[in-house]
Amino acid sequence: MKKIIIAMVTILFIGGVTACSEDFTTNPREDGEDLETFFLEEENVDAAIIGIYDLMQHTYSVDWHSAFLVKQLPGDDMNAAGGNSGDQPQLQDIDDYANVSTSNQSIESVWNLFYRTISLSNLVIENIRESDLSNKELALAEAKFLRAWSYFELTTMFGDVPLRLTIPSTADEFGIAKSPRADIYTQVKADLTDAIAGLPDKTALTEDFRVSKGAAQALMGKVLVFEGLYGEAIPFFEAVISNPAHDLEDNPEDAWSINHEFGKESLFEIGFISTTGRDWGNFAWGGRNENNIHIQLMGPRGDGIFDVSPVGLINGWGFNLPTAKLLNAFDAAGDTDRKLATVMTEEELIAAGGSVDESAATGGSIWDYEGGIRIKYATKEGDTSADGVKELNYGTNYRLYRYAEMLLLAAEAYNKDNKDAEARTELNKVRNRAGLPDVDASLAGDDLFEAIVNEKFLELAHEGQRFWDLVRWGKAATELAGTGYTSKNDLFPIPETEIEKNSELTQADQNPGY
Repeated sequence: MKKIIIAMVTILFIGGVTACSEDFTTNPREDGEDLETFFLEEENVDAAIIGIYDLMQHTYSVDWHSAFLVKQLPGDDMNAAGGNSGDQPQLQDIDDYANVSTSNQSIESVWNLFYRTISLSNLVIENIRESDLSNKELALAEAKFLRAWSYFELTTMFGDVPLRLTIPSTADEFGIAKSPRADIYTQVKADLTDAIAGLPDKTALTEDFRVSKGAAQALMGKVLVFEGLYGEAIPFFEAVISNPAHDLEDNPEDAWSINHEFGKESLFEIGFISTTGRDWGNFAWGGRNENNIHIQLMGPRGDGIFDVSPVGLINGWGFNLPTAKLLNAFDAAGDTDRKLATVMTEEELIAAGGSVDESAATGGSIWDYEGGIRIKYATKEGDTSADGVKELNYGTNYRLYRYAEMLLLAAEAYNKDNKDAEARTELNKVRNRAGLPDVDASLAGDDLFEAIVNEKFLELAHEGQRFWDLVRWGKAATELAGTGYTSKNDLFPIPETEIEKNSELTQADQNPGY
């Protein structure tokens, strides 16, 4: 059977495959290339690796179903918002917990796209592991990091998932059972061990979008913390902390500013550009535009509701508004500098010359609005392009893993490993950058852990980590009381389409409660 590569080796798999047909497996397309020869050339191997990064970009930014937004929705730092309660109902359902369906389109998209990324990683690994190309080791290290990242995200959101490490060659091989989360972690750690050995230091990267040894070490530490293996995580964090290539940016806003992209705080970052001049006629909905449409999606809604031009913002489509709980938490912590870089209250907006008109909203009230707008990853005038339509050309990158998060994970690991002095040191680095004083030198044990939890709430607001931390800490029921949350929401449902297509899955394999 002849296998082919189509469109920059982007093979579309979901837990194995999105679709199969006799034509697909036997009749090579004219725009394809024979797989047996493609990976004999170094430039083709590199093109395939770039294809994996491209799929990762698509996964975190595809119009209404971005993993970046979907991961945030169950948290208590943001509300889905939008135009009204029926605007993108699949997003509203995730945010409100009660009606999450096994056919939720956004959850299905996240599942599908991570498995596409895994499948292309598998394709590269499978076809170059025995080669003698000079870039083999680097390519394997990158592919294994990206596969590890994808599986870690999947098991965090879905629990036990199918673990596919090869490309099926016949229809009979498409079916694959779920593997326990412990087995997923084992594979992720094996991939990261290889990635650490094969990736260069951040200072030696040939292109800034690529992952470094420090990114793999930091991710290994995070995985081990999620497993509760705190002592094992510490050496990986210490390796990154001791490396001068990694550090905090000087100011909180620099950590996610377009002016500091791929900077010293960035461990893993998804890049976008604002130079493609997209407009309403040539924007590819659901496609690859290389610009970040989700910035527009999450901007303060127009229609006469928010006037944000005096603060340098452009109106967006109104999704992802901060909760009052987050706004109050900044105030309770006396966290002025980081708050200004993350959110803006209605009072602050009005004081700056802007306005809020609730009467202009549907029904006379702004859906899911609790008194503030988001400044982190906001619709900033300077972050888009004069070419094309401004709303469709944001070049803002997503920092998927920052050094600040790693420091707080290290603080947690030290604290849980009875090394509170070291935990306070790492916690204070993040606090000091935010303009806050050191915690009391006597703070220890559970009280210190609670300080780390609160610091993470503030530092990583609107970055998609909060809910999944609450679940693993056993705090979701308390922190989300009264929201509609139940323990079933600890995991997303396995998409119904996957159970239908995968011969080794049945309804009995569905996550509890769905």
